[in-house]
Amino acid sequence: MGLFTSILELPLAPVKGVIRLGELLRDEAERKMRDPTVARRELEQIEAAQAAGELTEEEASEAMNAVLQRMMPPEGE
Repeated sequence: MGLFTSILELPLAPVKGVIRLGELLRDEAERKMRDPTVARRELEQIEAAQAAGELTEEEASEAMNAVLQRMMPPEGE
């Protein structure tokens, strides 16, 4: 049974590989989005841009909130 199933599923192997690759890329992107080191670096960049006058207080606040919001787990987890 296993050999027969394997032969029948062989044409689907490339599709399964692409799906798995997509899942791995999604997982890596989510891991990087929630990485505290990356978030800290982004917050420091926002503060530096605000200090240099590149961002207004409101823009900096919105950017910081967006970074902090990404760090929160999605609802339902």
